[in-house]
Amino acid sequence: MVDLNLDEPLEGDLQAVADEVASEYRTQAFTETELPDSPPIGLTGKVDLETALTEAEHQMEELLRREAELMDHQRRLAADFNNFRNRAQRDIALAVEQAERKIFLELLPVLDNFERSLGATYPDVDDFRSGVELIRKQFLEALRRLSVEQLPLHVGDPFDALHAEALTTYTDPNLPDGSVAAIYEQGFNLKGQLLRAARVVVNRL
Repeated sequence: MVDLNLDEPLEGDLQAVADEVASEYRTQAFTETELPDSPPIGLTGKVDLETALTEAEHQMEELLRREAELMDHQRRLAADFNNFRNRAQRDIALAVEQAERKIFLELLPVLDNFERSLGATYPDVDDFRSGVELIRKQFLEALRRLSVEQLPLHVGDPFDALHAEALTTYTDPNLPDGSVAAIYEQGFNLKGQLLRAARVVVNRL
């Protein structure tokens, strides 16, 4: 601190004394505020930049590692999906093959009976007709075991456009108007759904 004793007379140049006091004050203020232990501003900025760069490198390495894990996981999922698809295709092909085999095994006995009837000798037409009727019943039973059933349609039933197709019309006064006059082809259901519509002749009066 600069000591100004106003009781003593000021000798010499007053301006010179003021300059000396100001110089000592500046020196003292700098000495009190200087922090010799603090690193220079430029060095601190460099240290912070190196730390940030190191942290960014670590984050980049972590991201690359995570990307590699995800890519590997994706490749495993793709391989599993391909295996599942191939297995599903094999299962479908096997199911279709088994279904076809079941159909053929049901129908082949009907063919056997047809061949036996062709080699048989019938005394009259009625006996031949009875044999054919038995084969027909066998065939319908085989279809039933395959979930195929004949539509319950008879001559005189009302015409149903949802389950039958009208081929032409016919006039029969003994049948109601709009009824089935004749059945050209029987209709069938597969598991309760229409497989083939019947083809009929409709009565028109």
